[in-house]
Amino acid sequence: MSPYINTNNKHIAIWLLVCCATIFAMIILGGVTRLTGSGLSMVQWEPIMGVLPPLNQAEWEETFLLYQQFPEYKLKNFAMSLDEFKSIFWFEYGHRLLGRSIGIIFLLPFLFFLVKGKIERTLTPKLIAMFVLGGLQGLMGWYMVKSGLVSDPHVSQYRLTAHLGLAIVIYAYMFWVALDLLYPDIDENARNSNRKLGQLSLIISAIIFITALSGGFVAGTRAGFAFNTFPLMDGRLIPVGLFELSPVWRNFFENIVTVQFDHRVLATLLFLVIPAFWWTARKSQQESHIITGLHLLLAALALQLVLGISTLLLVVPVALAAAHQAGAIILLTASVFVSHQLRGRTVD
Repeated sequence: MSPYINTNNKHIAIWLLVCCATIFAMIILGGVTRLTGSGLSMVQWEPIMGVLPPLNQAEWEETFLLYQQFPEYKLKNFAMSLDEFKSIFWFEYGHRLLGRSIGIIFLLPFLFFLVKGKIERTLTPKLIAMFVLGGLQGLMGWYMVKSGLVSDPHVSQYRLTAHLGLAIVIYAYMFWVALDLLYPDIDENARNSNRKLGQLSLIISAIIFITALSGGFVAGTRAGFAFNTFPLMDGRLIPVGLFELSPVWRNFFENIVTVQFDHRVLATLLFLVIPAFWWTARKSQQESHIITGLHLLLAALALQLVLGISTLLLVVPVALAAAHQAGAIILLTASVFVSHQLRGRTVD
């Protein structure tokens, strides 16, 4: 952290990091909601009135009756009891309530800092953009849920991945701005000497993001429940049926063979690129906090690969799959930190 950071920026950065932590929790809870089949249990979107859950038996029965009008109950959960319904309802309710809480955690401090004149002029548009993106994320969440309230009780993998991707974009953008506030002084000489490493680090961050998106398609198509062996798929390095759908582009998003294969290929690419990047960057006389970031990046990669392979081999247990999703965000966080720092070093 730069010794030249002013108090206002430090407080704003801490607030943004708290928001990042809540978004991280939101992403994980969203994954658990999907893994437990809870995402379609709330069939209405009530941003204001929906804050309160059913409070008595009559309200629970009314909520359950409403759920029974939709295809998920009729086609999949027709034998579900009210108590079983409650068990899935609470996950989705918690997910939505946390989303509303994030809005409050962001908006109230923002208004306080704004009224008190503590926000620098160049920072205000960035904070407004974060708030707008958060509102769009709420709309995207409902747009995703609506795709499963039709004849086929299955959330669109396209909308699910868009919802996940937007959450990650908001998280990464907020984290980057917080780092800007914590490390405001950049040594231009260091920036120039690190230019190639910085560019490579940004590319790695982009690959991690794309890999996370491919994981969204794995989840959305339930591709993780197929080919539960590693490193082979159905006894082959390159499985049969990669391009059986037409047109070809559909295979990358709808064919479970291709979707899982792509995710494996991207993970393998990270397995090759990140250690090579770590080895090169740590040899280039970086500062101690950058070296620490590089070590964390490598450790996060190792953890994520273990979690991913274990999730696959054990056929997607909820706790392990949620940990794998968390691992993706941790890996991205380490990569974004390193990318930010390699723009240049703070002036001592």
